Amino acid sequence: MKTLKFLKLTAVLLLGICLIDLPATAQKKLETKINDSKEVLAEFNKMKESIPHQLFEQTHGIIIIPKMINAGLVVGGKRGKGVAMVKGADGKWSDPVFITLTGGSFGLQAGVQSVDLVLMFKHSETLTNIGRGSFTLGGDISVAAGPVGRSSTASTDYKFQAEVYSYSRSRGLFAGISLNGASLSVDETSNTEFYGKDSASATIFVQYKSPTASVKELKRTLESLY
Repeated sequence: MKTLKFLKLTAVLLLGICLIDLPATAQKKLETKINDSKEVLAEFNKMKESIPHQLFEQTHGIIIIPKMINAGLVVGGKRGKGVAMVKGADGKWSDPVFITLTGGSFGLQAGVQSVDLVLMFKHSETLTNIGRGSFTLGGDISVAAGPVGRSSTASTDYKFQAEVYSYSRSRGLFAGISLNGASLSVDETSNTEFYGKDSASATIFVQYKSPTASVKELKRTLESLY
């Protein structure tokens, strides 16, 4: 009988420890996602044909999705988790909002690849409205492959007509992928795990308050690109 009570007590204690550790584990995973996003920006900047600096200056919203899975066998599919940030009127970037991209495409294709994806938004409102529901790339908003080269012009003429510019990288090289039909939505669970109770995307997008080193480094890296 004593042995049974001891086993029950041990089980309860282990369960309690696991429950306590769950938030910490989730937080660590999200910290890793932010650090990976920072590395994606740094790696893009090292490439010979990089994202134009001028485009960063004119961009008012950005989504970074590290290691998005792009799979296909006749019917293709995409899924990735990343972060979204918007630039305020003062030129400072908001804290990151966690987002999810899902979508599919049809065509003759095969194989699975991991793709780093960066989406540059012309208007911050496009992203701040994402909290009201998901939107479809190529449907609700236009998407175009972005110009490359640090000195490439990104002025508001014919080269900057799309609402979103897309950049994707696979194995160290630019990789053109179709995003038409892909859906972007806020990852509310991750935002709650990282920020706590007040984690609505509309609130996070106007905050510059996260004390975590990973968020500060992500902002610093982003600002260094222009």
